[in-house]
Amino acid sequence: MIADEDTVVGFLLAGVGNVELLRKTNYLIVDSKTTVKQIEDAFKEFTAREDIAVVLISQYVANMIRFLVDSYNKPVPAILEIPSKDHLYDPAHDSVLSRVKYLFSAESVASGRR
Repeated sequence: MIADEDTVVGFLLAGVGNVELLRKTNYLIVDSKTTVKQIEDAFKEFTAREDIAVVLISQYVANMIRFLVDSYNKPVPAILEIPSKDHLYDPAHDSVLSRVKYLFSAESVASGRR
């Protein structure tokens, strides 16, 4: 998970978070001091780990590394953009929704339905 503190804490309370023996976590709390490089590194690390099946990322954070999110094309881990309490969700920027729309439009064209 890569998100603001409130979002991460909410998911941690629900049991999603994990801290390994060597203090390696499966989440990154993004605040005003977090650099884009740190976000990029966390995204690359989480998408490379075999113990992570879904990467939850706040949409406003995903917008900071949009080039990485949009270029990621592996099925696992899946990337899911989520809203945060301080930033409105914009479906136009959601990479998963864009891909689904593309697939359905391609299917309808291929099958002759419109």
